[in-house]
Order: sequence, then structure tokens, then C-alpha cells
Amino acid sequence: MARNIIELVLKTFYMLSMNKEELMEVLAEEECLTADGFDDALVGCSYGANVVAVYDINKMIGVLVNEGMDWDDALEHIEYNVVGSYVGEKTPIYISLDEEVYDD
Repeated sequence: MARNIIELVLKTFYMLSMNKEELMEVLAEEECLTADGFDDALVGCSYGANVVAVYDINKMIGVLVNEGMDWDDALEHIEYNVVGSYVGEKTPIYISLDEEVYDD
């Protein structure tokens, strides 16, 4: 049991200290699906039996805005075409890391 805990701690530390290239290697090894065109919004991967890619939805909106979409259209596109799509157990997770949401 102690060995499993040590392995878990070491793996968690490794995953937290990964750069983008190492993260992409882990996602490829785990056969994770990724969101095309949103590499800049990739913030990590889940941990556990089913590893999946994790994206910051606010960064995804930023990518589309930088490509010329207005903010409302970018949000609608992501909600309908990205977040609303389930493509199997390796479907990415989308989270919000917007600090303003947590400020009181």
C-alpha cells in the first residue's frame, strides 16, 4: 500500500511539472482526444483511470476572438460545437480558470 501511495505522489508531481511538449506526449500515450486548433488553451490532463485532456474554456474563447470572431459568437460556437460534443470516453474536459469568477 505504501508503494502505491509513493507512486501516486511521484506521478502527480511529474504531471504538475510537465511542459506542453511532455503533456502532449502523455495525451498521445493515453490515446486522448484533443480539440483541434486549441493547443494554446490546453492546461493539463485529468488524473486517474481515464486520463483526458483538460482545456480552459476562456482561453478557447480567446483563440477564436484572436482569429476574428466576436466574443459572443466565440462563446456560442464553443458551447454548441465543442463542449456540447461527446465523442467517447476520451472526450476532453472543459473548465473555467477565470479568476474573476472566484472573486467576491
